[in-house]
Amino acid sequence: MIVAILQARMGSSRLPGKVMMSILGRPMLELQIERIRRAVLIDKLVVATTANPEDDEIEQLCTSLNIDCFRGSEEDLLDRYYESAKQFQADYIVRLTGDDPLTDPNLIDDMVAKMKSGSFDAVTNTIYPTYPEGLDLSVLTFKSLSRAWSEADLQSQREHVTPYIYDNAEEFRTFHYKQNTDKSSLRWTVDYKEDFIFIEEIYKDLYPSNKTFLTDDVYKLLENKPSLVKINSNFIRNSGLLDSIKNDKKV
Repeated sequence: MIVAILQARMGSSRLPGKVMMSILGRPMLELQIERIRRAVLIDKLVVATTANPEDDEIEQLCTSLNIDCFRGSEEDLLDRYYESAKQFQADYIVRLTGDDPLTDPNLIDDMVAKMKSGSFDAVTNTIYPTYPEGLDLSVLTFKSLSRAWSEADLQSQREHVTPYIYDNAEEFRTFHYKQNTDKSSLRWTVDYKEDFIFIEEIYKDLYPSNKTFLTDDVYKLLENKPSLVKINSNFIRNSGLLDSIKNDKKV
């Protein structure tokens, strides 16, 4: 069973409620779910949110879209993933985040296929990035996730899903998925208001005429409208993880 787990919550410290902010009259999270559903190698999509009452809105959206919703720990994201994967009997987990509304279903399928083609514990494009921030993906075996869940003892390893695996690289067989052209300087994730404005502009340009637009369509748009890139180009990649590491401690 290949289960895509999409983490989402309302309580963002930098842009509260971002996953439910409206783009073209629909919640950003709904638009991302629409894209993920086009991946053909995923058997099930689960939205993993928290047990906090403020996240009832996310569960209600999932119900309206006929999507499974798991509710768990707010602070221990690794536990939320593990318990979700266990409940839905996942053999493989595709890790997705609800602040990446340009998720590419073809990239999901390519990375799942890579995982199934070899004896890997993880397939990721995050450690040596060549894709825009916002197309970050990891595919994990349940065994790897389970080991991380049982052994991770740093706050940064509990607040995020994959750091324990990559911190112990010699003990896990990881394939680093790359593309030929390095686009890692581009920022397609939503942490700040400027990020949301950028994503909104992308959707306004592409979605009305092509609801199934893909990564190459966004690249072409940015070539034609280079000013869009400047909207949110002043932020640091993976700032949330870097903050966790900076303030790390044993748990």
